[in-house]
Amino acid sequence: MKAIPQAVLLWLLLIIPAQSDQSDPRLDDLFQVMANAPSQQISAYAEKQIWRIWLEHADDNIQSRLNEGVRAIDQDPELALGLLNQLVVDAPDFAEVWNKRATLYYLLGNYEASVADIQRTLALEPRHFGALSGLGLIYMARGEHELALGAFEAVLMLQPKSQVTQDNIRLLDAFLGRTTT
Repeated sequence: MKAIPQAVLLWLLLIIPAQSDQSDPRLDDLFQVMANAPSQQISAYAEKQIWRIWLEHADDNIQSRLNEGVRAIDQDPELALGLLNQLVVDAPDFAEVWNKRATLYYLLGNYEASVADIQRTLALEPRHFGALSGLGLIYMARGEHELALGAFEAVLMLQPKSQVTQDNIRLLDAFLGRTTT
């Protein structure tokens, strides 16, 4: 059987009806494209589509409040926290709500709460490379370099072309006195 070219696969993924969130059936193929992408450009495109799907929810009310919460993260963190706290109650199976609250907690310096929300995000979507990357950053900030390295290596398994992740691994390897080949 002949393999489907990645460009055709990406096009097909865009026309398949969306289910949205971490249970969307298009995600498996997008993760496959990202893992096997021959170029950074194709990997980045697949990553962008994954984020778009993760941020979608079928319930318009949940979607609207998530959008408002995401906008408020930088502008009004207190408002964002209130919105995201209510969303994790109203949509506890929506991984991206947990991830966005984890991001907010990280920005507020509340690493313990951020890690708890990252764990919930990963329980719902084990392939959430954004949550794994955030976990790596928290471990770095705490000086837990071996754990950070493990988190970034997990990201790289999902996103082999991620330059930021490769840079973080090189930085940690250098800090730990490891040589890379």
